[in-house]
Amino acid sequence: MRKGLPYAGNGSAFLAMNKLEKLKSILKKMDSVLIAYSGGVDSSLLLKVARSVIPKRKLLAVTADSLTYPKEELNFSRRIAKSLRVKHAVITSGELKNKNFTSNPSNRCYFCKRGLFSQLKKIAAEKRLKFVLDASNISDKKDFRPGDKAKKELGVRSPLQEAGLTKEDIRRLSKKLRLSTWNKPSMACLASRIPYGKEISRGALLRISLAERHLKGLGFKQVRVRHYDKLCSIEVLKTDINRLVNKREEIVKRFRKIGYNHVAIDLQGYRTGSLNEEIRK
Repeated sequence: MRKGLPYAGNGSAFLAMNKLEKLKSILKKMDSVLIAYSGGVDSSLLLKVARSVIPKRKLLAVTADSLTYPKEELNFSRRIAKSLRVKHAVITSGELKNKNFTSNPSNRCYFCKRGLFSQLKKIAAEKRLKFVLDASNISDKKDFRPGDKAKKELGVRSPLQEAGLTKEDIRRLSKKLRLSTWNKPSMACLASRIPYGKEISRGALLRISLAERHLKGLGFKQVRVRHYDKLCSIEVLKTDINRLVNKREEIVKRFRKIGYNHVAIDLQGYRTGSLNEEIRK
C-alpha cells in the first residue's frame, strides 16, 4: 500500500488543486461525455470529477469486457461506477479477432485502441454525447504509447493530460476526494506481458491472469508475470522480492499447474513497461 500523501503547506498539493480546477473547467465546457472507464486510478478520478460538473443524463461510463483484463477489474469498475451514481455500460471488445493485434507487433496498442475507440464513438453518437474521453495522464507520455495515434485519428480527448495532471497528482487528488482507488496498484493490459512478435492467444492471457491472481492472493499488491511460453518471469516491488523468494516453493507448485515449467524472478523488480525498454533506448 502507498503511504499517505501530504497536503497542508505542500507546493505540489497546491499545484494539484489548481490542475483540478482546470480539469473541472475543461469538462464543464464539454457539456456531455462518454468516458472509457477501466476502474483504475486515473479513470476513476476523471469519472468522479466529471460527475461533479456534468449533468448525470449527459455522462456515460463504458467499460470493455476483454480477456486482456482480469475479470476482477470489470467487477471493480461496476462497483465504483455504482458508488459514484454514474450510468455504466459494459461492451465486449473484439481485439482478439484482429490479427493485427494478436500477431503482437510493437504497435499492437494502436489496433486495440482503434477498435475500442471506434466502438465508443458509435455509442456516443447514438446517445448524443459530444465527446469520448480517455484517462491518459502526463506521466504516460514517458512510455511508448502507440495507442495515442488512434486517439488523434478519432478525436478522443484526454482531459487529465490537458489539465497537466501527473500520476502523482491523480493519486493525491483521489485521496483528497476520498476515492478508494487512490492507492490502487497500476494495472496494464495483460497482453503487455507478452514479448512483441509472440502471438497473443486466449490461452496465454488466461495463464497470465491465473498466475497474477495467485500472487495477489498471497498479498503481493503490484505484480507482473511476463510470459515466455512455458517460462515466466515475475516482477514485484523490490521491497517484496525477499518475501517472494520465501514463498517460491508454493508459487512454483501453483505455476506448474497453470502451465509454466520454469519460473524466474526479475531481480530489478517491478517497473512500468519493462518490455518496452529496448524500444525506448
